[in-house]
Amino acid sequence: MQVQKSFKTDTGKGSLYLVPTPIGNLQDMTYRAVQVLKDVDCICAEDTRNTGLLLKHFGIETRQISFHEHNAHEKIADLTELLLSGKSLAQVSDAGLPSISDPGHDLVQAAIDKDIPVIALPGASAGITGLIASGLAPQPHVFYGFLPRKRGQQEAFFHEKVAYPETQIFYESPYRVVDTLTNMQKVYGDRQVVLVRELTKLYEEYQRGKISELLAYIALNPLKGECLLIVAGNENLPVAIEAQDLDIKVLVANLVAGGMKPNKAIKEITKEYQLNRQEVYNIYHDL
Repeated sequence: MQVQKSFKTDTGKGSLYLVPTPIGNLQDMTYRAVQVLKDVDCICAEDTRNTGLLLKHFGIETRQISFHEHNAHEKIADLTELLLSGKSLAQVSDAGLPSISDPGHDLVQAAIDKDIPVIALPGASAGITGLIASGLAPQPHVFYGFLPRKRGQQEAFFHEKVAYPETQIFYESPYRVVDTLTNMQKVYGDRQVVLVRELTKLYEEYQRGKISELLAYIALNPLKGECLLIVAGNENLPVAIEAQDLDIKVLVANLVAGGMKPNKAIKEITKEYQLNRQEVYNIYHDL
């Protein structure tokens, strides 16, 4: 077990700050995020050119270190040593919260393994931002990020998730949205979906409707910009049956009368009605 005191200052170690950046509108940068980026010793950036524009806008002169999926493995050891030596680092992605769709998670894990404080700042997240305005149930929800690209892998993925009652959140390229929605419709049926485009930017748009309606609209209005898909959960799940709702003794007795032993009959009833075996056993034996 590990207990982190985020702002204890006598450890001799630096801190790893996870700093969100705007997903489009620069005004979504928080005062605290700007100050942390000014105060840390280095900023680990997914794309130093992209982050450089952000830093220039807010007058931040902190040195950047390139840190992305292609060099993360070789950089993590050096970054961890900097933190152990007392230097504080900020990790940012190109947009939104770090450590979700970038190698930030590996750096977080490495820091935790060395008892280095990991401090997350709240801020912009495309998935949650789009969800609360989608009109679909905001909770429960499940965030998946980017989908598999190949059709077979995508359909297999959807078959695994088709029964989930939670609202589902996906990131997708505008060039793949039509194929993705087509594959989704094959498995999910014509479910309610919301496509969010250019979130927080001038051309922000929400397309709400059935999958078939969105496909028809997109055919006439080709997509541009970053896209987010929010899909309604499965609302047609069977209602769970409770053991108390059934006449357990009669059900078991009928199987026993057919030649089945009581314990085998209890097992069969448990399996058929998806019940707790011990509960069925107790009801049958009046325990």
